[in-house]
Amino acid sequence: MKLMEKAHKNPSDFLERERLREKGQFWTPDWIAEAMIGYIISEGNQEVFDPAVGAGAFFRAAKKMAREKGIELTLTGMEIDSNALEEAKKRGLSDSDLAQVVIGDFLVSPQPEKRKAIVANPPYIRHHRLTADCKATLKKLALETIGEQLDGRAGIHIYFLLRALVSLSQRGKLAFIMPADTVEGLSAPVLWNWIARNYRLDAVVTFLPDATPFPTVDTNPLIFLIRNDIPQDSFYWVKCTKANTSQLKEWTLSGLRTITLNDLVIYERSLSEALITGLSRPIPSKEQIGMTLSCFARVMRGVATGANAFFFLTVEQAKALKIPNEFLTQAVGRTRDIKGCEFTKNDLDQLQAKGRPTLLFSPDKRSIDQFPIHVREYLKLGEAKRLNRRPLIASRRPWYKMETRPPPPIIFTYLGRRDVRFIANKAQVIPLTGFLCIYPRQDNAEFVDKLLTALRHPQTIENLRFVGKTYGNGAIKVEPRALEKLCIPTSVLNQADLEVPYEKPRELQTTLC
Repeated sequence: MKLMEKAHKNPSDFLERERLREKGQFWTPDWIAEAMIGYIISEGNQEVFDPAVGAGAFFRAAKKMAREKGIELTLTGMEIDSNALEEAKKRGLSDSDLAQVVIGDFLVSPQPEKRKAIVANPPYIRHHRLTADCKATLKKLALETIGEQLDGRAGIHIYFLLRALVSLSQRGKLAFIMPADTVEGLSAPVLWNWIARNYRLDAVVTFLPDATPFPTVDTNPLIFLIRNDIPQDSFYWVKCTKANTSQLKEWTLSGLRTITLNDLVIYERSLSEALITGLSRPIPSKEQIGMTLSCFARVMRGVATGANAFFFLTVEQAKALKIPNEFLTQAVGRTRDIKGCEFTKNDLDQLQAKGRPTLLFSPDKRSIDQFPIHVREYLKLGEAKRLNRRPLIASRRPWYKMETRPPPPIIFTYLGRRDVRFIANKAQVIPLTGFLCIYPRQDNAEFVDKLLTALRHPQTIENLRFVGKTYGNGAIKVEPRALEKLCIPTSVLNQADLEVPYEKPRELQTTLC
């Protein structure tokens, strides 16, 4: 499973990580593989098909559990990378164990028969690493399967899930472990509404940060247990609180009975509610009812330069280049350049004294020949470096015309690990894409202060998990439109004495996040 890995300073580790990233490979720990196999065999099934065998974690788990249960299991599968099967042999599998593994691409290879059980940790290769031909094939697969195309940013793991589901025989079972973007991405509503109409979702298993199966990998994994059977209105939503627990396997082997297990918190949950809230997210409480941020403000992403090294300058660089002040805008680029929940002129001066970039080079749309000579020379240097051919920059007309933003009164650090912040922009800088810009619908200081108070309240911060994409160790990423859906609880609005500054749209009067 290729996941968002943490940065590492060891060059050899970096190269190995990049090799795995290209192939989408990260190996499943035994305690997870055994729990997933437990679901597959809990009702007597004796066949296991893995469409991405890799290092063979599921085969090893199946062999172990077959011995424990005194049963025989037929192991079949596919693998696109023959080197991965060599790794499987090093980890204890024999040639006979792998005899029915076909070398090939599960996504495009014809399947000769329906499968009674499919278990996988599918490769996770993000969309920007896929070729145009591959993306076209995946779009066609989605269109043929569910009648709609999925968002172009859907990773290859989502298509593995689609292909596996249609390969299941009647009452066949599927156990997949996948990143949370499977249920949090733009494609999630289309994908999961189709699954809910056509299959039975038995359970979704989530993990607390300290219980994650991939402690060195920046991801929020989920296990999906699905069968090809008549859909039902409810499913089990499970929170695993302890890593390496055997209780997860005990529960799946029990047939998903609601037994008491200290390391698992098990809820029976309405499917319709969960599809609205999000399958990775907990059941919201009544205390989380309130108003969305869109009632009080609008949100935009920060400025995307396309080449920060060229467009985002230090004071010294701007002086050396002799760029006139009319083409420079004070800006902030990195979240770590803002230490607290307020950014002042003094903070900006300190960054400049440290030699940090604080000036956004902002040419307008005039032709190059109409700029002052030093600006003209710098732009021609950019063309000599072929910056104008970079995808984002090439989409601008002309390529050097910078996006414009009024200084937002509030800045939001939209990607963080327990450190997401709503920052008072006292310095009136323009944030780059490491931030989101929040523009209150009233610009008077009293209203802005009240909104900041409400946004910083722990209950509001807690609600970010209902609108953001989640990653490892509690990290969360919130896009602009998602942030506008952030629910500010009614009790928090009352405490902050914050009222909607205009007539409320009917659909936004009350919201359950």
